[in-house]
Amino acid sequence: MQRIPESELILNDRGAIYHIGAVPGEIAETIILVGDPDRVSMVSKYFDKIELKLQHREFITHTGYIGTKRISVVSTGIGPDNIDIAMNELDALANIDFTTRTIKAEHTSLRIFRFGTSGSLQEDVAVDSLVAGSHGLGFDNVMHFYKLKNNSSENDIIRHFRQHTGLESGFVIPYIFESSQQLLNQFSEGYRQGITVACPGFYGPQGRILRLELAYPGLIEKLTSFRFDDHLISNFEMESSAIYGLGKALGHRCLSLNVIVANRVTKEFSKDGTAAVIRLIEKSLNVISQPEL
Repeated sequence: MQRIPESELILNDRGAIYHIGAVPGEIAETIILVGDPDRVSMVSKYFDKIELKLQHREFITHTGYIGTKRISVVSTGIGPDNIDIAMNELDALANIDFTTRTIKAEHTSLRIFRFGTSGSLQEDVAVDSLVAGSHGLGFDNVMHFYKLKNNSSENDIIRHFRQHTGLESGFVIPYIFESSQQLLNQFSEGYRQGITVACPGFYGPQGRILRLELAYPGLIEKLTSFRFDDHLISNFEMESSAIYGLGKALGHRCLSLNVIVANRVTKEFSKDGTAAVIRLIEKSLNVISQPEL
């Protein structure tokens, strides 16, 4: 088995992986990713027991239990570049032997959930409602750096999407990957399901105009009007595409769960974003903490 060099798998003096700062065994097989570091304690306060707390830069980790279910909640910071770090390091903690620096013979498949905030792209996906992403469609470029093929369903959707938006060549080349159908099936009641678009920024990439002119005017309206079979784009944010793509490549089950804090069609914004996030956390933990999931 080929040894992974020190420059590729970077460990600190404790033997912990560089960014997340954890050693194997400190992260559960059920993981919740949050962008905001302050949101970690908002989740872990519902744990019956907190086993450990770690922090390095924006990566804060709490591991504990709800009943008999061991869960880790990890903050990633904002954006798909940080997701590239988090997903690769979480996989390394589960599937690489840090002593020999070799890939383990037996693969561990993690269950990875995102708890996030997002903007609605449909008039009837209301502010404060909850969305479970059937797909992560990326405007970022993270997955263009990895060798991974789409299945036929993903190919059909992205082909029609590129034709609909005109993003068939140039600087923005969208990609798409499915969520875990097994996990998605558990989040039907009280959650809208649709394609979640992930953007590599908050302003121009999401069609916001302050002082700069947009290179793709009218793109938001094209996202709203996209339809293919029974698929539509429900919302957008900044992380889900890389989570789904890297999860598929690494053999993990992933699902992005978002609360809508802004509706870009009706121009509304949540009157109490904190309460909306708490509702997402409470409702989603109630499902995730079930022993059979």
